[in-house]
Amino acid sequence: MKILIVGSGGREHAIAWKVAQSRLADKIYCAPGNAGIEDYAECVDIKATDLEKLAEFAEKEQVDLTVIGMDDPLVAGIVDIFEEKGLRIFGPRKNAAIIEGSKAFSKDLMKKYHIPTAGYETFDNPHEAISYLETSHYPIVLKADGLALGKGVLICKDFKEAREGVKAIMEDKQFGRAGDLLVIEEFMTGQEVSVLAFCDGTNIKTMTSAQDHKRAKDGDQGLNTGGMGTFSPSPFYTKEVHEYCMNTIYKPTIDAMKMEGRDFIGILFFGLMLTEKGPKVLEYNARFGDPETQVVLPRMKNDIVEVFEACIDGKLEDIQLEFEDNAAVCVVLASEGYPEYYEKGFLIHGLENFKNKKGYYVFHAGTKKSPEGIITDGGRVLGITATGINLKEAGENAYEGTRWVDFKNKYMRNDIGKSIE
Repeated sequence: MKILIVGSGGREHAIAWKVAQSRLADKIYCAPGNAGIEDYAECVDIKATDLEKLAEFAEKEQVDLTVIGMDDPLVAGIVDIFEEKGLRIFGPRKNAAIIEGSKAFSKDLMKKYHIPTAGYETFDNPHEAISYLETSHYPIVLKADGLALGKGVLICKDFKEAREGVKAIMEDKQFGRAGDLLVIEEFMTGQEVSVLAFCDGTNIKTMTSAQDHKRAKDGDQGLNTGGMGTFSPSPFYTKEVHEYCMNTIYKPTIDAMKMEGRDFIGILFFGLMLTEKGPKVLEYNARFGDPETQVVLPRMKNDIVEVFEACIDGKLEDIQLEFEDNAAVCVVLASEGYPEYYEKGFLIHGLENFKNKKGYYVFHAGTKKSPEGIITDGGRVLGITATGINLKEAGENAYEGTRWVDFKNKYMRNDIGKSIE
């Protein structure tokens, strides 16, 4: 099969690496890709948001399957465009991708179908939002309704912070049109867990759990980022928690989408908070998580292309998902200053140290090729993933891997996975 992967980050690198192991994959393309993905795929200079050009390329090259990594093209309707042309594609249609594209939609869906989540209100007027916040309990959470690269969430400790947050999101448009609508949500406490699931519109099968670290600095300080590292599995996600979530969250969500005429086919990401009153949904994503994918796929035993095919054909119930009885940790190497201002264009040294090292992976997130070699080209530059017999060993291995590679202004958190010790 010829397979096209759409995206350019660490998630897409991990997907390309996994697809390259499939017995079904003969030729892999990635649009636009990055310097690391070139090890497995032919990178094509088409933006992930250029939907018509991607469809034209898939037609011209007779691509058998396209896999979408990113949220933007899904929410914009790339699956519908491909299907209209008779092209095979893995991901939710536009009317299903709205579960990530609009937080107001997803919150209303959960309320309607009694799926446990935090209490909330939605506002399209900043003055009404501020009036509501005057009598709210703190801390409180503000969420831009639309897509904001994982950064459109503000946790406010008091009214002053919340008022400034409303101004930033709704008036200053810090996250663009994503802030036209604002969701104000009660603050939940507990362990945060991510669970990715394959869906075929009717059936849902979850992968192994993961736990992300969103804040930029050690000790969960600093600004929210796209993710500074992650580990898998989460020791807090027990068999009992899984069974509860399957009955009250996972199956009810896919059933709710079907009831709404929005059959969900693709990857459904559940961001969960394990509260004292039980697990609740923090957020849904309509695609693989980043960087969760970098710890989940190295532990997955299945041929991933076979699973993609089963989802598209409505035959997911025939698949038995299997994962290694081990652990994985991913530490993100970022550019100093991320997620605000940072410089790029610095030469990366030491990537060759990962060649033929079993259990060690370097997934490129923001890199590109230059005449001198591979250089930094983003806020998150590399994801260093390692496996081990348990989380402690996997963490030690991952941090060992971070020492093998270097670039100017290299920055990382030093406590990924340490909280579980």
